[in-house]
Amino acid sequence: MTDGEDERDGPGEPDGRIETRAIHAGQTPDDETGAVMTPIYASSTYAQDAPGEDRGFEYSRTGNPTRTALEANLASLEGAEYGRAFASGMGSINTVLNLLEAGDHVVAGDDVYGGTHRLFRQVYKDYDLAFSFVDTTDHGAVETAMSPETDLLWVETPTNPLLRVNDIAALSDVAHDHDALCAVDNTFATPYLQRPLEFGADVVSHSLTKYLGGHSDVVGGALVTDDPDLDERFGFYQNSVGATPGPFEAFLVLRGTKTLPVRMDRHCENARTLAAWLADHPDVARVYYPGLSSHPHHELAAAQMADFGGMLSFELEATLEETSEVVSATEVFTLAESLGGVESLVEQPASMTHAAIPRAERLDAGLRDGLVRVSVGLEHVEDLRADLEAAIDAGLQG
Repeated sequence: MTDGEDERDGPGEPDGRIETRAIHAGQTPDDETGAVMTPIYASSTYAQDAPGEDRGFEYSRTGNPTRTALEANLASLEGAEYGRAFASGMGSINTVLNLLEAGDHVVAGDDVYGGTHRLFRQVYKDYDLAFSFVDTTDHGAVETAMSPETDLLWVETPTNPLLRVNDIAALSDVAHDHDALCAVDNTFATPYLQRPLEFGADVVSHSLTKYLGGHSDVVGGALVTDDPDLDERFGFYQNSVGATPGPFEAFLVLRGTKTLPVRMDRHCENARTLAAWLADHPDVARVYYPGLSSHPHHELAAAQMADFGGMLSFELEATLEETSEVVSATEVFTLAESLGGVESLVEQPASMTHAAIPRAERLDAGLRDGLVRVSVGLEHVEDLRADLEAAIDAGLQG
């Protein structure tokens, strides 16, 4: 993480630094009305000058002007050539899997998001795809898991929910040495803090529902890449399958990306403060936050990310039931799934986001019953600290 002036985007970039691109990339005032904000083009079809001669748009599943603006904005934020928006984050991940064929093999982290795990293990089990789940911070284990049939290495960093930090450059090299693609889920970090394509990744996936939307009022997903062939295939599946966001959803995410930099600065500040406090709490066994110097991947995070993010997890020496009491006792934090909104959320992975993972496998991956995941919002940090302290006391004493 750099100190002082933000060095992620030099002054010579034609489109400006990321704070500027977040507001302007992909968008210009409307030619006809001068509207500053991109209009919501609520049209399913478009007039053609002659059969087969459209004006750039023909049908909104194929392309919509509001969605096109969003896709250009997202590509710019990631420093990518191409972007595609989807109806959900899972829709974008599914589109990456659409690249595969029967008999192909995927290597993925052993603590990936529960929905990703469910898609890989339960949906695609009937499509003759094989999956290996390993600790992707162990490059030897990743190398061992790779095979001649491996076509995709799926990486989260930081991971959900244990906040492990994966070395994108090293894992991209492993994937490419085996003629496989490296796809990175960048939802936790956002392009404001980390841009995986710069480290060699082939594809970046986002849940737009989270930080990029930022207000817990929209569901969406995205894929970005520099590879024109991959983008063409993503576009084919996007149109053919129809997992596309509507113009209102695209408009909401565009509204969200404009404030991404200022929001992420506050998310990170609050999370650092809470993580340091939790690390000294007598009822907390361990804290998972890459901004702590005690985190095993702290130095990698400092080199790979501009800051350490707004997500943290902590583990109580408590049963599943006791932990449930703790997360149910908060008043400022909302007990809810999802993350990345302006409001703080708390959840219990074992019974919520990762409940689809069999318990034995979950425990092997380090997802214990006392684990609590926190999405740190923009409220005053002392109110958040007091709320967590009261909830821990109430839950463990109850």
